[in-house]
Amino acid sequence: MSLKETKKLGANRYELEIVIDAQKFSEAIKEAYNQQKDKINIPGFRKGKAPYAMVMKMYGEEAFFEEALNILYPDAVDEAIKESGLKVINDKMDFDMVSISKEEGVDFKVAVTTYPEIEIGEYKGLKAEKVIAKVEDSEIEAQIKAMAERNSRMVSVEDRAAAMGDSVVIDFEGFKDGVAFDGGKAEGHTLELGSGAFIPGFEEQIVGKNIGDEFEINVTFPEEYGAEDLAGKEVVFKIKLHEIKLRELPEIDDEFAKDVSEFDTLNALKADLKEKALAQKTKIAEEDAENDLVQQIVDSIKGEIPEAMYESRLNQSVEEFAYRLQMQGLDLQTYLKYSNTSMDDFKATFRPQAEGQVKFRLALEKIEASEEDLNARFEEMAKQYNMEVDAVKKAIPAEELAKDVAVGKAIDLVKENAVITEVEKKTEKKAPAKKASTAKKTTTKKTTAKKAEKTEE
Repeated sequence: MSLKETKKLGANRYELEIVIDAQKFSEAIKEAYNQQKDKINIPGFRKGKAPYAMVMKMYGEEAFFEEALNILYPDAVDEAIKESGLKVINDKMDFDMVSISKEEGVDFKVAVTTYPEIEIGEYKGLKAEKVIAKVEDSEIEAQIKAMAERNSRMVSVEDRAAAMGDSVVIDFEGFKDGVAFDGGKAEGHTLELGSGAFIPGFEEQIVGKNIGDEFEINVTFPEEYGAEDLAGKEVVFKIKLHEIKLRELPEIDDEFAKDVSEFDTLNALKADLKEKALAQKTKIAEEDAENDLVQQIVDSIKGEIPEAMYESRLNQSVEEFAYRLQMQGLDLQTYLKYSNTSMDDFKATFRPQAEGQVKFRLALEKIEASEEDLNARFEEMAKQYNMEVDAVKKAIPAEELAKDVAVGKAIDLVKENAVITEVEKKTEKKAPAKKASTAKKTTTKKTTAKKAEKTEE
């Protein structure tokens, strides 16, 4: 097996012409025969016991050509790629048969996609801003209030009429033109007044009513209501009010802190919440600055990148998402069904991220992950998913993980060599001004060139 010719078809696309000699092909024909002989039935012989020569005479060696080529094809292509020196993307290859015979062997062509030749700008000394993380007291008070609401309880109110914010327990039945309509009746239904759960005007007319009251409500269904026979129609609801409930919040003090946390005082709880909020905001600020640096590198790339690279990364992102769902006892198809999203639309959401990752990896592809780096990442993922390290290694190919680790190392390298300025508020980036004319574009280019010359001097 040998590479006969390498021909460039276009950007990142090559054609390899591969030859398999007659001897190799003859051996593969016999191997194909041995794999299929038990299925061959010739009169006068038990299945699989007919002599080779007789099988060849009856069926012809051509009957085994396809299977013989399938046996030789993977190694032949791998050897040809190595011989060509091309860095080929694991993508679908276009196959074209030139000739095939037992006497001459096989001559075929495959069209392959290669990694692109790209140019990148300077990735050292990049500049980015990082917002100084701050946590206001009002943010902590809002968290405390939310905790109190989660620990509230409903208490019955008997000494006053219903008010907005109350929850009421009611029986109701709706009538249109004096006739009850489907879906308009319920008993013992709990409704929070002011929630907007019912059609406009319904909840407001319960305000001011007392426990035990029986009354009627007049409302009009919205024009866009789902049921055509009710859309835009005036109806009457007969109501009976059984109970009024009020959400009672706990007293926010040291006892509250003990009930909802491991802290003995409210001040200690607030201090802990502030510390965690500050850590979270700091992390977000660092990631934001990091993403800015990465985007600058991505924007500096010049070169035509094959769609196959984006598609591969997109598929990997979908697989990773599906794996995370699986860890939660869900599956991707169910997720898509309930989110009312097609697979194509779902994949499209990963597109910007995938393009950035592919471009960034290409920009810093010389940074490779060591065996030690890979093992550390496998152990980290095993802890994250509560799995054995060996199970994670089986689930995620080391080659793919190596790329992720390399990206992490590349980002660290960029950050170490970047100028990151801490600011109170990030500077808003202005959109590039539109060029008024071609002449203006030319002037701009010349000016930039002159600045570059001065810098070099």
